[in-house]
Amino acid sequence: QVPLVESGGGLVQAGGSLRLSCAPSGSILSIGTLGWHRQAPGKQRESVAVITRDGTTNYADSIKFRFTISRDNAKNTVYLKMNSLKLEDTAVYYCNVQVQRYSGIWYDCWGKGTQVTVSS
Repeated sequence: QVPLVESGGGLVQAGGSLRLSCAPSGSILSIGTLGWHRQAPGKQRESVAVITRDGTTNYADSIKFRFTISRDNAKNTVYLKMNSLKLEDTAVYYCNVQVQRYSGIWYDCWGKGTQVTVSS
């Protein structure tokens, strides 16, 4: 496994914006498919957005047209720009990164999560 460093969560008013970022810590060879997931209190974890190595994206219907996932392959970083935030977006957000180490082995890595709280 490779530790992931997440940042960008916090408290924001409804209608506001936040940008989350996530990157592997340490030396790696490559990154593959990247994604963001979230888990609200009392609910199951759900996929929010995914981006493949060729840039193909897929979004959950609940956040489509409000959130944008992007990647910077030079920095091995994935971003989630969240606009027009709603109360129901409040959750812990987790990044998920496929990481290839110099051994050639791929790992499916998860971040520890960053809290996003939307207030009225």
